[in-house]
Amino acid sequence: MAEDSELWDIICDGPFVPTKNLGDPAVDIPKMRKEFNDVDRKAIKNNFRAKKILVCGISPDECNRISTCQSTKEIWEALQIAHEGTTQTRFTSIINELHSLGESIQRNKLVRKILSVLPSSWESKVNAIIEAKDLQTLTMDELVRNLKTYEMKKKKDNERS
Repeated sequence: MAEDSELWDIICDGPFVPTKNLGDPAVDIPKMRKEFNDVDRKAIKNNFRAKKILVCGISPDECNRISTCQSTKEIWEALQIAHEGTTQTRFTSIINELHSLGESIQRNKLVRKILSVLPSSWESKVNAIIEAKDLQTLTMDELVRNLKTYEMKKKKDNERS
């Protein structure tokens, strides 16, 4: 079970890259293969196992789609976009679907529907919106602004790390 969790972390967070500190001030740089220790080798092995699990579970057409991906994280994201679309695509699809049902759909249902299709990585933001806002009065513009702000913050945090 713990091993499965480690592999899933590699898929979600990206591969482990063994590093060493060098210089003053200390800067992390990637280790050469000959510098790997047993812990590094185990982590590298898990990188390959996670990639193998993803690649072995897809069709030849999907292999073509992910052929340029270097890491399991890139593979996973490419597969997610191919099968689920981007967050923006899902928002647009749901909004179009609900608008086509007519004006009888209440704003509350629309907001809840949008919040329900966000990926699990957005769970903390969804919970914060539900707890802090009155969903009966939350406008679509407020919701979209709130989610876009969060998405930009997440993107900036990912670029930093």
